[in-house]
Amino acid sequence: FRVAFPSAYSVGTPCKVREDKGLAWRATSSPHTCPQELWKLAVPSARNYISRDSRAPSPESNELFAIIVELGWPVWPLVLASVLALALIIERTVALRRPRILPSGLLEDVVGLVKKQSVTPDIIGKLEQNSPLGRVLAAGLRNDRVLREGAIQQIEAAGAVVANRLTKNLTLLGSIGSIAPLLGLFGTVVGMIHIFASQQAGSSPQELARGISVALYCTAMGIIVAVPAVLAHRYFRRLVEDYLVDMEEQAERLLEFIYGGRGQ
Repeated sequence: FRVAFPSAYSVGTPCKVREDKGLAWRATSSPHTCPQELWKLAVPSARNYISRDSRAPSPESNELFAIIVELGWPVWPLVLASVLALALIIERTVALRRPRILPSGLLEDVVGLVKKQSVTPDIIGKLEQNSPLGRVLAAGLRNDRVLREGAIQQIEAAGAVVANRLTKNLTLLGSIGSIAPLLGLFGTVVGMIHIFASQQAGSSPQELARGISVALYCTAMGIIVAVPAVLAHRYFRRLVEDYLVDMEEQAERLLEFIYGGRGQ
């Protein structure tokens, strides 16, 4: 078959087809639109559908947002607790980096200054502002002319201040991990109360099951918030304890170097 196309097409324009049968040519017409014209009409429609699908939000996000709205006000404390817990985890992760707490080579630098007898109040002040470890070591240098017991007391006092600063916000993070399941359970109880209070005679069991499942989402959200908060709290507490032990060890080494030859 050979197809003869007209110069311009419009919707409903018949296509003339020439069929070659031997030496005879016969022109036929079709009452339908040409396939080429249908392709031209189909391409913009497909593009429109693609653009609509790309702009449409995912069903999962719509369903999650609808569940949060349906849960009502009891879920908002959990949302606030989750945001606060995430902010605390990020803040403690940045603040408790090892180079900021225990700079490598700091004890060796301090020992070198003591050997050269070039320790001045200005250097002690800069060392104290350097890091938490520097604060502890500076307490030992500031009291190098007193007895060993007095220097140990000064270092312990500085260590207590450092420990308090390192554990900053960890209590709040642990509290969020403890009360988040209770907030979720409270939201579920409130939701169940509303569900049973709104039920009437002849109510659909499917609607009751739907309401109970939505109410249980509040408990699930409480557990989701609590688990990372508790894990992060225990991890940071263990990390702070390791830092304090390392600081104590380095302070002992500094005191041994300062007072070792004095017999005090």
